[in-house]
Amino acid sequence: MKETAIDVRDVKITYKLMKNFSIQKNLLHRDAEKAEEFEAVRGISFQVEKGEILGIIGKNGSGKSTLLRAIAGVFCPNVGTIDLKGNTVSLLSLGVGFKDTLTGRRNIYLSGMLLGFSEKQIREKEKEIVEFAELGEFIDRPVKTYSSGMYSKLAFSITCNLETDIILVDEVLSVGDEGFQKKSLAKMESLIQDKDRTVIIVSHSIETLEELCDRVMWINEGEIVEIGEPGKVLGEYQKFALKAG
Repeated sequence: MKETAIDVRDVKITYKLMKNFSIQKNLLHRDAEKAEEFEAVRGISFQVEKGEILGIIGKNGSGKSTLLRAIAGVFCPNVGTIDLKGNTVSLLSLGVGFKDTLTGRRNIYLSGMLLGFSEKQIREKEKEIVEFAELGEFIDRPVKTYSSGMYSKLAFSITCNLETDIILVDEVLSVGDEGFQKKSLAKMESLIQDKDRTVIIVSHSIETLEELCDRVMWINEGEIVEIGEPGKVLGEYQKFALKAG
């Protein structure tokens, strides 16, 4: 029997949507509009085996990234549990994990320490991370001066060179120039050859998910529609997308 690396049970995640109201009314507690709630993830349950590569697909706003961030521990679900069985986890996503006022090099150390690595371990990987990111002199400039492509290059390089037990990838394989995309895909393929590493990839790319994943999960409106063999699930999703489009 294979070992479970990620166990998600009945997870629900709700956002509060604040309506417009004046600061004065809010402070005085008078006539303040009540916050509406939006349930982004609606009672999702699934397991991922150790060494498995799970793809997640769904239209924009379906809850994919919200679920991934909850698994990464960026925030807690309102209901349900997420058990990582003691595994270390890293999230590769644009807009997560960097301090804009620090240089790229300093963010390597900050991100690494947040992932649980020691300064010595990060120092041993620093050259490899910097070379892979291909940022040149920008590695010593504040991250706030980076383009989205540069940001994603650094994020990918840190996550893939400081290797955790579980890697969560949110759309960044398709960011950057064509050369870097090919290099990123090759690096991801080499990482997932390690049978002890567990990966979840959120992507809109049918080809990427079909090529890399053992299973695919289709999410719509915060719920699982189908989970199973990539070809079958992706085929059903494509039919749905064509009808919806």
